[in-house]
Amino acid sequence: QLVESGGGSVQPGGSLRLSCAASGFTLNDYAVGWFRQAPGKEREVVSCITESGASTMFADFVKGRFVISRDNAKSTVYLQMNSLKPEDTATYYCTADQRGCHHSAFRGRPDRYNDLEVRGQGSLVTVSS
Repeated sequence: QLVESGGGSVQPGGSLRLSCAASGFTLNDYAVGWFRQAPGKEREVVSCITESGASTMFADFVKGRFVISRDNAKSTVYLQMNSLKPEDTATYYCTADQRGCHHSAFRGRPDRYNDLEVRGQGSLVTVSS
């Protein structure tokens, strides 16, 4: 399973770092992607990182603000979120898939979310003054 941590409340302009740790398996062979879903809105992909960490992708709405990284020795992926805005308020979900960041769920088909091999329970991020 995947376990997210690091969510919480922050003021606009602040930062948070989410962690996604694998339990019961090694994350090294999996691409890892982050999704988010705000109340009343559809799920959307935020970012994805390849197995080696050599390649990353970001949704336009977080480019330049969020950074994704991984520590395969710790079987953990991080999402550093900077310059947070109220519209970033959502539950953030970590996912993993051996088919890589090319999986359609990461490429404009968030409706394929349930096809991803491993999915976390989510971590709530609230950005409010």
